[in-house]
Amino acid sequence: MVTAVLVGCGAMSARWVDAIAEIDGLQLVGFVDVDRERAEARAAQSGRKDAAVGSDLRSVLAAARPDAVFDVATPDARRSIVVTALEAGCHVLSEKPLAISLNDAQAIVETARRRRRIHAVAQNRRYVAEVRRLKRLLDSGALGGLTSLHADFFLAPHFGGFRESMGHVLLLDMAIHTFDVARYFARRRPRSVYCAEWAPANSWYRNGSSAVALFEFEDGIAFDYRGSWCAVGLRTSWESRWRIVCERGTVVWDGTGEPKAERMTSKRDGLFDVVEGFDAPPLDPADRIGGHRGVIEDFVAAIHTGAEPETNGADNINSLAMTLAAVESAETGRRVAIASRDD
Repeated sequence: MVTAVLVGCGAMSARWVDAIAEIDGLQLVGFVDVDRERAEARAAQSGRKDAAVGSDLRSVLAAARPDAVFDVATPDARRSIVVTALEAGCHVLSEKPLAISLNDAQAIVETARRRRRIHAVAQNRRYVAEVRRLKRLLDSGALGGLTSLHADFFLAPHFGGFRESMGHVLLLDMAIHTFDVARYFARRRPRSVYCAEWAPANSWYRNGSSAVALFEFEDGIAFDYRGSWCAVGLRTSWESRWRIVCERGTVVWDGTGEPKAERMTSKRDGLFDVVEGFDAPPLDPADRIGGHRGVIEDFVAAIHTGAEPETNGADNINSLAMTLAAVESAETGRRVAIASRDD
C-alpha cells in the first residue's frame, strides 16, 4: 500500500480524489489546504474520516507519515510544497507547471536527486489513448520523418478563482500541456520561440488569454500553436486540434475522435502525389493511458520499482523551459533561445 497526502483541496483536487479512488494499493491519509474547511470537505468526499487534516503541511506530514505527496496547490506555492515534502522523505507528484521559474524548477529537481525521491509532474495529456497512438505512428516511420507540428486550442471556460487574475494565463496554465505533447511527438530539443499574446475585447481574464507561438526544434522541425481561452463557439477539444506533417504524409486529429492519416503512393496525378489513407497503430498492452489516473498509476509504479516515471521533473523542466521562453518572447517582442537541460 502506498499512502499519500493531498495538498491543495480546491476544485481541481476533486478529479485527483476520483482517480486515486480507482487505483488499488493507493490510499489518501492526509489533506492540506490553507482553508482548513476545504481540506475537511475533501477528506469527507474521499470517505477518509480518519485522515490527518490541516492547513500546515509539516504538521500533517508528521501526523500521517505518508509515502507520497500529491501537490494540487496553486503554482506560486509549488517550490515550497514540493521541497518540504521531498525533504520529509516523500515522493511527489505535482500539478503542472513544475514551477513558476527555472530557478525554482532546478531547485526542486536537485532536491529530488539529493534525497533520492521520485518527483514527477501531472502532464496527463500524454496519457490520452490517441496521443499514445499518434506517437506510435510517428515512431513507426510510416509517414517518413517529421517536418512540422500544428496545434489549435480555442475554448472559453469561466473558471473563476486564481486563473482569471494570473498573468500569462493561457501559456502558463494550459498551453504547457500542448507544448509538452509537441515535445513528446518531436523527440527533439526545442531551440527557440517567437510568441505574441493579446487580450481580446471580450476577455474576462486579466492577462494573456490569447496567444500564438512558433517554436523551432532541432533538425529544423517547426511547431506552431494558436490558442485562446475566450473564443466563444466552435470550440476545439481540451487536447487541441492537431495537424502533423511528415516527409511522406500527414496525420490530423481533432482531439476526440480517431486520428486520420494519408501517405503518398508511388503514383502522381497531375500536380499532386496520389495518397492512400491508413489507420494509426493500435495501443500496445504496455501503454499506460487514462489521463489523471494514468499519470498517477505511472507515478505509483515508479515508487515500487525505483524507475523514473515518464513525466519526471528532470525531463519535464524542458517543457517548462518552452513555456517560460514563450512568456519572455511575448513580453519582449523578440525571438527567445531555449537552453537545453539534460536529464
